[in-house]
Amino acid sequence: MSEPQVRNENTGPMEEFVTVMIAGQLFGLPISRVQDVFMLKDMTEVPLAIPEIAGVLNLRGRIITAIDMRERLGLPPREDDEPAMAVGIEMDRESFGLVIDRIGDVLHLPINDFDANPVNLDPRWKSVAQSIFMLDDQLLVLLDVDRVLELGDREVAA
Repeated sequence: MSEPQVRNENTGPMEEFVTVMIAGQLFGLPISRVQDVFMLKDMTEVPLAIPEIAGVLNLRGRIITAIDMRERLGLPPREDDEPAMAVGIEMDRESFGLVIDRIGDVLHLPINDFDANPVNLDPRWKSVAQSIFMLDDQLLVLLDVDRVLELGDREVAA
C-alpha cells in the first residue's frame, strides 16, 4: 500500500492512527487501542453466531473473537485467496481481532483537521465512525473501536 499523504498545515495537537484497508477503503484505528497485528489461521467457526463473528482462534494462549469488518461495515465478502489479517484489540479484558484485508501505515494526524461524519456516509459506517479525515488523495474514515464492538443491541462476548 502506498503511503497516504497527509495535509498538515496545522501545528496543534496530534493523534496517531493505524491505517487498515478493507474492500479498497482506508480506515484508521487509534494506535492506543491496537495491541498487535496478526495473520488469521486455524480459526474455528462459532455455531449460531451472528454474521459479524468470523470465528475464534487461539493466539499465544488467548482466545480471540474475530470480527469480520467487511460484514460489520456492509461490504462484500473477500473473493481473493490472500490470507486475511487481523488487528488485535482489547475491551473489558476480552480479546478481539478485527479482520481486515491489509495493514497500512501509522499516521500522525492533527486533531483540529478531523471532520464530522458527512450526512451521506453509509449509516452502517456512520454508526462506527468517530470522524473522517481528508488525506491529499483519499478519505480516511476514523473508527471508534468501542462502537465497532457493539453489534446492535448485542455486545460481542467470546
